[in-house]
Order: sequence, then structure tokens, then C-alpha cells
Amino acid sequence: MKQLVEDIAKALVDSPEEVVVREVDGEQATLIELRVAPADVGKVIGKQGRTARSIRTLLNAVGMKLNRRFTLEILE
Repeated sequence: MKQLVEDIAKALVDSPEEVVVREVDGEQATLIELRVAPADVGKVIGKQGRTARSIRTLLNAVGMKLNRRFTLEILE
């Protein structure tokens, strides 16, 4: 999952070398923290949050197959 989010984020931003993805495992859910350059935050979030919502939808779809919940948090 970490690699999936990292690949998507690197494709969206202008500074792919500054993309950092961290995975924090919990008991029921896994938190995925995405950190990008300050100038690229808007590109990852998208207009009215559509891009971020799409990434979260992909995480939910894969999570259903793996019987695991994934939560995406975009950090500045």
C-alpha cells in the first residue's frame, strides 16, 4: 500500500524526490501518512479534494480485498 500511494503521489507532483510516505500499523486500521513539498500539497489534494478522495477510494478498494482499513493523511 505504501508503494501504491508513493507511486501515485510522485506522478502528481513537480518534486517527486520530496515525496515521503510512512505507514503506521494499528490494531484495526493502517494509517498512511503522505508528505510532499509545500508547493505540491494542492496538487495532491486537488480541486475540492477530488484527487485526495480518489486516492482514498483506491485504498478502500484494496483494503476490502485485504480485510484491512487504510486511512490516508496528507501532511504539510
